[in-house]
Amino acid sequence: MNLTIKEDEIAYLEGRKGTIAIAKSKGFFFYLETEAEERILFTEPEDLIVASSWGVGDKVKRALACTIFQLREMQAPLIVLPKGHPASPRLKVVVSIGERTRCSCQIQPGTHPEQDVLCASQEFHQIEIIGRPGGAEILGLAEEESNIAVQKL
Repeated sequence: MNLTIKEDEIAYLEGRKGTIAIAKSKGFFFYLETEAEERILFTEPEDLIVASSWGVGDKVKRALACTIFQLREMQAPLIVLPKGHPASPRLKVVVSIGERTRCSCQIQPGTHPEQDVLCASQEFHQIEIIGRPGGAEILGLAEEESNIAVQKL
């Protein structure tokens, strides 16, 4: 499935139990903070910011948009928790930034500095989201499993 996403838009994949938001990175750099180091990572304009939450509805969509805005527009750091951190189960939104994101329901939220894997609800397990010119390609998503909407960020 292909989605058209402009720089000022955000796409939502809303399932029964979870929501994923997708936006263009606009070629920004971001700080990735781990327990051991700070890394500066650069993106290409077609790379994506993919955010995941375990909930549905307007409140969840606003939280996802807010998170993407903070990272992309305010250059807030992306913090990666160490595995087993007690805050991990309480995270409401997790993020991956790059050209490709694989979603998994079998990883601990917020603990993957690789930026190519993202914790998501079961219905999005094993989908892959790839940045493409003018949008994104989503592999492995059964279209009847989610509502898809694109709106201004």
